[in-house]
Amino acid sequence: MDVFEAVRKRRSIRQYKRVPVEDEKLLKVLEAARLAPSADNRQPWRFIVVKDPKVREELVRAHGKRWLAEAPIVIVACALPGEAWIRRDGEEYWKVDVAIAVEHMVLVAVDLGLATCWACSFNETEVKNILGVPGEARVVALLALGYPDEVKGEVAERRELKDVVCLDKWCWS
Repeated sequence: MDVFEAVRKRRSIRQYKRVPVEDEKLLKVLEAARLAPSADNRQPWRFIVVKDPKVREELVRAHGKRWLAEAPIVIVACALPGEAWIRRDGEEYWKVDVAIAVEHMVLVAVDLGLATCWACSFNETEVKNILGVPGEARVVALLALGYPDEVKGEVAERRELKDVVCLDKWCWS
């Protein structure tokens, strides 16, 4: 599958088959994150792979949605802000860097016949306590990973290209 096809096929899946993800596929997904670009090549990300059903159940409490525990794997994407590049105006790029790495995982998962759902609505303090994440680290996303047990249609409606792209300068009033 080419990259554009993976982009078009990607859907947020919340129902997973009770089938384990093969280690070779998991490693390929994680390798995609490792190879992601980051500002000044700082690579401020760290990933916790959660397979233990009891730990996934604890993450449900921090997230509030039952479907998270149904996935056989949850990849917890973390950042070390102190390792990230900072723009001259003080803007920190750790969120951007981790988001790029997570999206790399998402697209490779699609290519491998796996499904994901990227969750950002969680209690970060609870997640950090559950997983022993140190204070200086930040939890950016929880990524459910597994074989899909639901079929979704085309990608949800998106704005037209003309509504989100300008040439040479800002064109929206």
